[in-house]
Amino acid sequence: MLDRVAVLSDIHGVLPALDAVLAEPDVASADRIVLTGDIAAGPQPAEVLDRLGTLGDRAVWVNGNADRELVQLAHGGETNIPDPIAPWCAAQLRSDQVDLLARLPATARLEATGLGPVLFCHATPRDDEEVVLVDSSLERWAEVLDGVSEPTVVCGHTHMPFSRLVDRRLVVNAGSVGMPYGSPGAHWVLLGGADGPAVQHRRTLFDAEAAADSIVATSTYSDIEEWVSYFVRNPPSDAEALTVFAPRDGRGS
Repeated sequence: MLDRVAVLSDIHGVLPALDAVLAEPDVASADRIVLTGDIAAGPQPAEVLDRLGTLGDRAVWVNGNADRELVQLAHGGETNIPDPIAPWCAAQLRSDQVDLLARLPATARLEATGLGPVLFCHATPRDDEEVVLVDSSLERWAEVLDGVSEPTVVCGHTHMPFSRLVDRRLVVNAGSVGMPYGSPGAHWVLLGGADGPAVQHRRTLFDAEAAADSIVATSTYSDIEEWVSYFVRNPPSDAEALTVFAPRDGRGS
């Protein structure tokens, strides 16, 4: 049983945001740091993977759809990903980093104080791309969680943090460290601990302008100014993101 588990999701290759979260005392002292996918696809992919590599056995890695697609691109394949930064990003990775991403599991399981068994995944336990949201129907949630026995499921993928009950099962979305939709800052979750709630949504604020300048100065991506303008300086609101994602959760079909 682990007393404190920090969950970092959707870092998307943004090193300043990752460094800000890793500097948090509750992350630095966590028993495990679970990375729930979409780790490297962004402007500083190799740097982010190297930084996470320093965590050693404390890190528990889970595959995301963007990680899977980077591996496909690095091996000369094609993907349906609409993100124009992905091919550039795949080309920045060393072979050992590609191999690391290729080995990542789809899910991980840990036991946390106050929660018991917890299942970690990227989007849903059965699929790294499908969309479920805080306001998705109970029928949709029942579909994507069919066969799951753990009483708590922690995910990411949609970049918007939430916690909700789904027929007595707790579902937690950790939000996004590097590409938040909604309030600014790097979003993450702290699980367990006997001195507070078993699930704590956290937000680490950092200087977005300084972060953007640092990314522009170090990344060789050709459209880096546009990228940081949209994702770092002026991230989308949760309302904008929900409008885009909502049709993808099967509602109305």
